[in-house]
Amino acid sequence: MINQPAHFMLSQYQRLIEISRDLASTLDLDVLLQRIVDAAADLCDGEAASILLYDENRNQLFFQASTNLDTPLMRGLIVPVDNSISGRIIQNREPIIVEDAQKDPRFFGNIQKETSFHTASLLGVPMIAKEKIIGVLEVLNKRDGPFTLDDQEILMTLGAQAAVAIENARLFQQSDLIAELVHELRTPLASLNAATHMLL
Repeated sequence: MINQPAHFMLSQYQRLIEISRDLASTLDLDVLLQRIVDAAADLCDGEAASILLYDENRNQLFFQASTNLDTPLMRGLIVPVDNSISGRIIQNREPIIVEDAQKDPRFFGNIQKETSFHTASLLGVPMIAKEKIIGVLEVLNKRDGPFTLDDQEILMTLGAQAAVAIENARLFQQSDLIAELVHELRTPLASLNAATHMLL
């Protein structure tokens, strides 16, 4: 695998810094996920990119965002952790470069049937925040030659930033939900309090 020239890598890391600022500026999960896949495809010169989030309770991966297809078509498609490239990334917590996905026995072809998108090459990295697996970030079909170790390094860095940003967005959604729940409870409790006061 060929490494990129130093000036090219410097420009990629500068771009990565800009992207990390952009990711830190939103707490809307859907917007955030779309920004991550767009950035991944751009940084690694891929035809497409996608995020599969990991459900620890069910031990499943499911598509949550993609650059190449309508989100409603992709969202929720399940990829098994056993017998898939993405599953291997989750299990080993290590990136994988596949030069010919169609010949790889771990390639899960059902998604290709569902979406009609042909996967030739693939680079996938784990998204980990505070030792917790969040999911997998994949870039598909590099436009010019094979994926390199430099691509892998760039995507690993983006994946680490993405994992933290996703966790922050999830925590914000939970706190927002709790605030809304508290607000909804306040009205009937205030009425009960007033009625109790009158009865006393």
